[in-house]
Amino acid sequence: MKLIVGLGNPGGQYESTRHNIGFMVVDKLSHELVSPSASWSEDKIHKAFVARAGDVILAKPLTFMNNSGLAVSALIRYYKLSPADLWVVHDDIDLPLGKIRIRENGGTGGHHGIESIIAAIKTDTFVRFRMGIGRGKDRSIVRFVLSHFSRNEAGELKHLVKHSTEAVRIALLEGLDRAQNRFH
Repeated sequence: MKLIVGLGNPGGQYESTRHNIGFMVVDKLSHELVSPSASWSEDKIHKAFVARAGDVILAKPLTFMNNSGLAVSALIRYYKLSPADLWVVHDDIDLPLGKIRIRENGGTGGHHGIESIIAAIKTDTFVRFRMGIGRGKDRSIVRFVLSHFSRNEAGELKHLVKHSTEAVRIALLEGLDRAQNRFH
């Protein structure tokens, strides 16, 4: 069984921001793996929206990004999973817009959502699908990650969501190595 968590912030004002790219990818995955009209059920006890397709559980934490570990650790306990069963899909300002990197463990890269997860589950050994959102030149990091993509970036965003979804799907069906080789 795999728990695939897309990181983001809840609420309409954050819906299409750079920090919510993880939500965008798991939304697309839910349409492909569950059904085109897939709906998310709100799990207030475990602080997440959840959709399920067989042995795959998709989740979007209801906590804000910096507290993602609360929801992730609750879901891991509830479904009796190990951190090795956890895959996290998130934004990465250190990668150019459109780039995808898949890692099986490692540090936080300064990402507060990843920091929260590592603190909550007490290990950094889980898979991360890092999606490049670039780095703003003239803004603070916080303002940049909470900003919306520009019209000029719309095509690249669509490409990134499509290819990130495909990377997760290939990792599920053919293995992480195959996905890493194809998308690095």
